[in-house]
Amino acid sequence: MKKVSKLGHKAITIIEDIGLIIIAVATVIAVGIEIEVMVKARTVTLSDLLLLFIYLEVLAMVAIYLESGKLPVRMPLYIAIVALARYMILDMKGLDNWRIIAIAAAILLISLAVLVHRYGHNKLPYEKGDDSR
Repeated sequence: MKKVSKLGHKAITIIEDIGLIIIAVATVIAVGIEIEVMVKARTVTLSDLLLLFIYLEVLAMVAIYLESGKLPVRMPLYIAIVALARYMILDMKGLDNWRIIAIAAAILLISLAVLVHRYGHNKLPYEKGDDSR
C-alpha cells in the first residue's frame, strides 16, 4: 500500500510540475504578445506596464512554487491588487462612483489581508519542520 501511495504522490508531483511549466510558458507567450502590441502601437501605457507586472508576478510565483513546493500566499494577493488597480485605470471613465468605491474597498481589504498575513507570519511563525503552511 505504501508503494502505491509513493507512486501516486510521484505522479501527482509530475502532473503538478507539467501544469506549472504550462503556466510559465503561457505567461511568457502572453508577455511576448503584449510587447508586440506595444511595439505596433509605438507607445507604452500605464495599463501595459501593470499587465507586464502581473505577468512577472505570475512567473515569480511559479518559480517560488517550483523551488520550494509551497505556494506563496501573498503573491496572489499582490496580483489581485495590481489587477484591480489596472481595471480601475482602464475603465475609469466608464465606472460609476459606487463601482469605484467597491474596487477601492476591495483593494483595501486585500491589503489588510496582506498585513494580517505578514503580522501573523512574523509574530506567530511556524515551528521548524512544520510543513502545514
